[in-house]
Amino acid sequence: MDDLLTDFLAETAESLAELDAALLKLERAPDDAQTLSLIFRLVHTVKGTCGFLGLPRLERLTHAGENVLGRLRDGKLTVSTEIVTLVLAVVDGVRLILAGLGATGAEPDGSDAELIAALDRVAAGRAEPEAMIVAPVAPSPRPDRAEAAAAAQTIRVTVDVLDHLMTLVSELVLTRNQLLQLARGEQDSRFAAPLQRLSHITSDLQEGVMKTRMQPIGHAWNKLPRMVRELAHDLGKRIELVMLGAETELDRQVLELIKDPLTHMVRNSADHGLEPPAERLAAGKPETGRITLNAFHEGGHILIEIADDGRGLGIGDIRAKALAQGLATEAELAAMTEAQIQRFILSAGFSTAAEVTALSGRGVGMDVVKTNIERIGGTIDLKSTPGQGSRFTIKIPLTLAIVSALVVQAGTERFAIPQISVVELVRAGRGGETGAESVIERIDDTQVLRLREHLLPLVNLAELLELEGAGEASIIVVAQVGANMVGIVVDRVFDTEEIVVKPVAPILRDITVLSGNTILGDGSVIMILDPNGIARVTGIATGGETRLVEREADAPRSGARTAMLLFRARGKQPLAVPLGLIARLEEIPRDSIETPTGVAVVQYRGRLMPLVPLSETPETQKPTQAVLVFADGERRTGLMVDEIVDVVEDRAEIELSAARPGLLGTAVIGGQATDVIDTAYWLAKVGQVTATAPGP
Repeated sequence: MDDLLTDFLAETAESLAELDAALLKLERAPDDAQTLSLIFRLVHTVKGTCGFLGLPRLERLTHAGENVLGRLRDGKLTVSTEIVTLVLAVVDGVRLILAGLGATGAEPDGSDAELIAALDRVAAGRAEPEAMIVAPVAPSPRPDRAEAAAAAQTIRVTVDVLDHLMTLVSELVLTRNQLLQLARGEQDSRFAAPLQRLSHITSDLQEGVMKTRMQPIGHAWNKLPRMVRELAHDLGKRIELVMLGAETELDRQVLELIKDPLTHMVRNSADHGLEPPAERLAAGKPETGRITLNAFHEGGHILIEIADDGRGLGIGDIRAKALAQGLATEAELAAMTEAQIQRFILSAGFSTAAEVTALSGRGVGMDVVKTNIERIGGTIDLKSTPGQGSRFTIKIPLTLAIVSALVVQAGTERFAIPQISVVELVRAGRGGETGAESVIERIDDTQVLRLREHLLPLVNLAELLELEGAGEASIIVVAQVGANMVGIVVDRVFDTEEIVVKPVAPILRDITVLSGNTILGDGSVIMILDPNGIARVTGIATGGETRLVEREADAPRSGARTAMLLFRARGKQPLAVPLGLIARLEEIPRDSIETPTGVAVVQYRGRLMPLVPLSETPETQKPTQAVLVFADGERRTGLMVDEIVDVVEDRAEIELSAARPGLLGTAVIGGQATDVIDTAYWLAKVGQVTATAPGP
């Protein structure tokens, strides 16, 4: 294929993208003479070039389309949906011929006689005898000189050349890092100043090359307006697509990877989200539904929002489907927030559609979207309000080639964690340590950290990867995983570095906790961790807030080390109860507690749960009430306490007998004499119709 034909294909592809957008704009504003002139000029340019290159089939088709546009421009025809659809068919025909040209260098076989005949009938006025005649419009003004000058300053460069240039810059960054590493070990080196200058030049060169790879996100949106138009026709809906921030730029590689997820999410909004016109009018909404796309920069990332003003996600349908597919039990669903239940739509095979159609219902959509976005280090979050609509927020990195990363050590190995995922660093102590601001605890076989009144699930990196030389790790990297957080326990934290991301070797591709590798300044090769993969492998961070899970356990044996829950109920002296006896810890809104028959109750998991106060004068200043939930089969009973203090693992051996009812006795727990309550005594009070019970 000669260079002239290659340039023609590239220019015509750009013109067709403009034609799609301009034709839809003309359909919304039929009197827009400037848009009509733009469309005519684009088609005329394609037709003229076809004659020069000797492409008769393409010339005949574009000539017929130009005739119709000429009649529209001259006011002999009126813009209508049918005419716009016909011209769009011409655009599709041109694309088909261009595809054949690109593949073989010659026009593909085929006939456009039927389409050309339809265009000729419309141009002759026989197809729409009732069409109104409008006043002729003036030809469009000549292009602005500034625009022509800007066009003359651009050149076409193949993507391969840019990718090769990016690879060379990546290697230069690695070499720069190695030189700087060597210079750090030298005192008063005469190379310090030149290296600093080299570092600045390398950074500027890196930024310049990155800009050549950046493209407006609007390039990924070009096909969406027409797709929405056709969806609206197929679904019998009226849909308006609003696109904001189309000029926001991101790396070409990232742009290609998000095209399909964006397309699917817009289709979902049109199909599932927006109601039919009659239903919208009955709900007091405008007949035309709106889908809004918005893109903007935030903290070195790109945020893309896909919102609609439709019916929102049906919590009842999602809950029923999750239960039917075994994704959660009724008890687990009852304890979840609406946001947690809504995230089930991101699960594999999940669909609430009543039937399978050409658009939806197969359950292979949103989980693929989530996987593809996480593959490029991004996250997806959602928020939905019944009757008002849904909003999906995608957060992705600007580029995948050179990223900022935190270098950590686990055992004797070093790893890099992308800075986009790191929320904060926390230094924590062990369960037996005193004075530590944050303490690592162990509940069953899971390590957790009580961080700002929430239990953060932890993953010990050395244990997960079975590394040698692991010590008593106490540094926690808090990483964002979707809408949740997970703590990665490491032995040491170094500095942040700009790293060049290299693809992981084929033999390691099945290890999902790794996303690639890089070379540090000292020449060593280290692996790049994927926090999303770590969360999937360990099965943690599946909910918005981590709580103590339900468990079955026996009461502590004398002399055995047992997890004890410390809490306060009237007074500053903590009380204790074996953690294994407790089903859950809850914070219940105080205004949800009722006393219909003099007994405090709360609606809990679809049933009334009686509450027993452990204090004669319970704490009433807080808006929530701390409750220890005990389970006996399907029956739940809650003990109201003032404050949850801590979880401590100790021998819990009763050394002093109880002086009052309600106590088992006193034990030394966490180095302090602590009263252990008799849960059977307090739970027996459920049958007594009293408003309060004497405290210990």
